[in-house]
Amino acid sequence: MISVHRAEDRFLGGDRAAGILSRHAFSFGSFYDPDNLRFGAILACNSERLAPGAGFDEHPHSHTEIVTWVVEGELTHRDSAGHATVVRAGDLQHLSAAAGVRHVERNDGDGPLTFIQMWLAPLEPGGEPSYTIVPGIADSTPYALPEAGAMLHVRRLAPEERTAVPDAARVYVHVVAGGVRLGDEELEAGDSVRITDEEGLELVAEGTAEVLLWELSG
Repeated sequence: MISVHRAEDRFLGGDRAAGILSRHAFSFGSFYDPDNLRFGAILACNSERLAPGAGFDEHPHSHTEIVTWVVEGELTHRDSAGHATVVRAGDLQHLSAAAGVRHVERNDGDGPLTFIQMWLAPLEPGGEPSYTIVPGIADSTPYALPEAGAMLHVRRLAPEERTAVPDAARVYVHVVAGGVRLGDEELEAGDSVRITDEEGLELVAEGTAEVLLWELSG
C-alpha cells in the first residue's frame, strides 16, 4: 500500500509572533486526528522554521527517540545531560530521551533556521538518555536506530538519478528539497509517502533533490 501525503495538508502550528513556523505530518499538540497518530514507530515528522533569535525554551521529553535533520542554518542544542552543540545543515542529531531529559532548541544565528524533526517510539521504555551527532552524514552511510527498529537513509540526488526504496515492512519517505517521482506520483518538497509491504520501488529525481527514507521493521 502506498499513501501520499501532501505538504499543504500538514497541520500548521508553531507561534508566528515568536518567529516559529511548524508544519506537522501527524497529530501533534492541539492538533488531534485519531486516524493520523503514527506510522509504525514514527510518531512525528515536523518541519520547523525559526527566525533568528527564536527557539523552544527548555522542555521535557521521555520514552522518545528524537532525530533532527538540519536543512538550513544552525541549530543550537542544550540538554539536561550536559550536551551543548551547534548542528549545521547536513548534520544529523539523535537525542534518546529514555527515562527523561530536558532540552533547549534555538536559532542563535543571523539567518533563518529550517530543520526536520522526527520522533520515534522506542521498542523498550526507560534507560539512560544519550546524545549523538553525525556531522555531514554521507548518502552511503545509513543511520541505524535499533532502539526503535529503524534505519534512516539520506539521499541527495542529481537530476534523473534513481534510488531504490528499501524493501521493508514499512517505509516512510519525506522529500526535503526538490522533486522526485515514485511511479506515477510526483512529489515535491514537504510531501511524504507511507509505504506498507511493497517491493521493487524506486525514486527518480526530477531535478536536484534531497530525500529522507525511514526503513521500519514494523
